[in-house]
Amino acid sequence: MSQKGDIGVIGLAVMGQNLILNMNDNGFKVVAYNRTTSKVDEFLEGAAKGTNIIGAYSLEDLAAKLEKTA
Repeated sequence: MSQKGDIGVIGLAVMGQNLILNMNDNGFKVVAYNRTTSKVDEFLEGAAKGTNIIGAYSLEDLAAKLEKTA
C-alpha cells in the first residue's frame, strides 16, 4: 500500500517549500505538487531529501495521495 498524506500543498516556491518542511517537522505527512513537475523532483532530491514528504505530479495524483476521512 502506498503512503498517504495528511495535507497537500500546491506550489513549491520559497514559501511553499518552507511551509511543507515546517509541517513535516511537526509530524504531518505532506503531499507536494507544483505545476512544473521538474520542481517536485528537485525539491524531493534537495531540501526534502530524507523526509516523509510525498511528491505529486498532477492535481489528480495529489488528491489520490491524500488520506480520506469521513
